[in-house]
Amino acid sequence: MPCMIRYLTSHELQAAHYSANSLVDAALHEPSDGVYTITNTFKQTQVLKLDAHLDRMEDSARRSGMALKLDRPRLRAALREMILASGYGDVRFRITAAPSLAEKLILSIEPFKPLAESIYTDGVKVITVKGAARHNPTAKTTDWMQDRQQFEKALPAGVFTGLLIGENDEILEGLSSNFYAILNDEIRTAGEGILAGIAQQIVFEVAPAVLPVRREAVTIADIPVLSEAFITSASRGIVPVVKIDWFTLGNGKPGERTRALREYYQAWVTTHLEEL
Repeated sequence: MPCMIRYLTSHELQAAHYSANSLVDAALHEPSDGVYTITNTFKQTQVLKLDAHLDRMEDSARRSGMALKLDRPRLRAALREMILASGYGDVRFRITAAPSLAEKLILSIEPFKPLAESIYTDGVKVITVKGAARHNPTAKTTDWMQDRQQFEKALPAGVFTGLLIGENDEILEGLSSNFYAILNDEIRTAGEGILAGIAQQIVFEVAPAVLPVRREAVTIADIPVLSEAFITSASRGIVPVVKIDWFTLGNGKPGERTRALREYYQAWVTTHLEEL
């Protein structure tokens, strides 16, 4: 099914002047001077932490030198209208704003395809990627959304995502996710030089029931002694990582603490869904 793409003006939803078969393809048509957020629905019209997404979108605009104040009731109503009209059921949607769009927003939706359950039961392989620095890592910007596609296309077969590396070999974040490692009975994750994630907010809330969190990045040199690792994003939740570069973590299966975290995370999601 193709994307449904609309411009949201102060008065109406308008058909976009372009079409695309996926949100990935649609990103190529969007302005490179903007900010965005992306997430998915549950039970067709329920969402998770949408206000947190919109807070971060406004903050990303501020960090990019752009004035943005979203009309949240109107935005929610427009998304609901599009979702019901599409007939897609659960959707993945993106909201984009940019100075070059003037007062318009771009709303793009596609059918939501959850990851295969085997991803969660078996875990994934990731690799470290150098030379993929983001110029404004604390803001969710459309230029990075477009630029990172070249790195994603270059990933070897069987690799789920790449991990961005800092100047001192610290592991910062995934290409479109936050990264966490379990080291010395602590959850370690970068505290600066990254985009703060919405799923990350949930991890920070539920993690103390399993392990303490230390907001300090591990380094490439730490990889051989990591007991477990995982990544998070709003549309994927907690995804266990079982191999980084050529190092297998633990026994090569998702670890006990990562599985426990995912159970707490899923329970939190179930009790915090809200209607658009």
